[in-house]
Amino acid sequence: MPPRERRPGSVALPAVVGVLAGLALTPPGGPATLVLAGLAGGAVLAAISAVARARQRPGQIPAWWSRVAMSVALAAIGGWLLGLTGAGPVVVGAVFGALAGLLGVRPQKVVLGPFVGAAVGWGLGALWTDVRAAVVAGATLLAFRCLSAVIFRDAQVELLAERVPSTELPFVVPLAARTRYVGTGYVRDLAEMLGAGYQADATDVGIVASLDELAGPAFDPTAVDARVREFYEHTTRFSLDIVPRLRLWGRPGYLLYRALVARPLGQANVPMNQREAQRGLRSRIDTVSRHDDGVVDIRGWIRSFEDTDEPIYVGIYTTYRRDDRGYVSVGFPLPQASFTATLAPAAYGRGGLALDSRVPDGHAGHYLSFVDPSAGELTTLAVHGFAERLEVSVEGERLRARQDFWVFGLPFLTLDYTIRRR
Repeated sequence: MPPRERRPGSVALPAVVGVLAGLALTPPGGPATLVLAGLAGGAVLAAISAVARARQRPGQIPAWWSRVAMSVALAAIGGWLLGLTGAGPVVVGAVFGALAGLLGVRPQKVVLGPFVGAAVGWGLGALWTDVRAAVVAGATLLAFRCLSAVIFRDAQVELLAERVPSTELPFVVPLAARTRYVGTGYVRDLAEMLGAGYQADATDVGIVASLDELAGPAFDPTAVDARVREFYEHTTRFSLDIVPRLRLWGRPGYLLYRALVARPLGQANVPMNQREAQRGLRSRIDTVSRHDDGVVDIRGWIRSFEDTDEPIYVGIYTTYRRDDRGYVSVGFPLPQASFTATLAPAAYGRGGLALDSRVPDGHAGHYLSFVDPSAGELTTLAVHGFAERLEVSVEGERLRARQDFWVFGLPFLTLDYTIRRR
């Protein structure tokens, strides 16, 4: 349906929200006053939405100011409901400030929200003794959104592409799960869907075919220690012991994520402490070959808990080259979607290798993609607020690895690996 045909209907919801917000913000009065307030609120929010959508280009989200207007209107409605309980302006401001902070996701915003809300509520209460709760809530959202825009100027999530062929996004692994549960059998199911050859727990295979595919200005494969090269090209020759270190501030959120997301999906369920890791980890690589020449086309590195085979993660490892640079892209299949980590290689220490997503070259980074099940087209978000770095090096007779994760610029999780030859 062309955008011109969608726009008239698209302002219906803003109009309804505007009517309710106008009623919530208006002091008690006669029917005529309420009718005028509702019509005015509906007209204003509908006009804002119509202008924003008219200026919106394909692949863009609505303008910031239109999103702020909608959030202020919704807050006003919610503030009116909270005001029915007799809550004072400071309480109303703190509650809606906390809500705004939580919706902002960043830990910094979560902390900032209640303080901004309480300050707005106190200030309005001091200036206006019978200030309406709807006014406090709306003003809190407006103040918080404006202050956040000034302080946090870097976008954490960005719409990168909408309904494009996967060939236009070579740094995305466009492999989704067909069911709600990914699990350790994902690669087998993928091979069945493709009608391709499948090898479970392949022997003497690596997560990459050759480190030479990663050569570029920042990385010379010939300088890598032979043992590090062997680990990447023949990963199944090695076993890994893991020691996770989850930052204290991130534990409540991670527990919630595991319970509500990771375990139900059977994906990205990393142990949060050493006690869990001591259950034992099983590591294997399942492969898919589309032709009879024995060449591996898809490599799925599957890690699970040894006692139950509960999946820790299922990662599809690929490499690709762009502008004389090589990259590693790891796709984590999700139901009708894929989360991809694209990492740029660089030399690390003496003979080591680092893979880093924090390289501003337009390719390295993290991407969440919805995969259209019929057309195979991608709608992709660049998740700038997530970052990681993996370092593999030689330490005596062993290989060591360290994998660091950041969320919104804050260190979140570190995984320390000891890598031993089987």
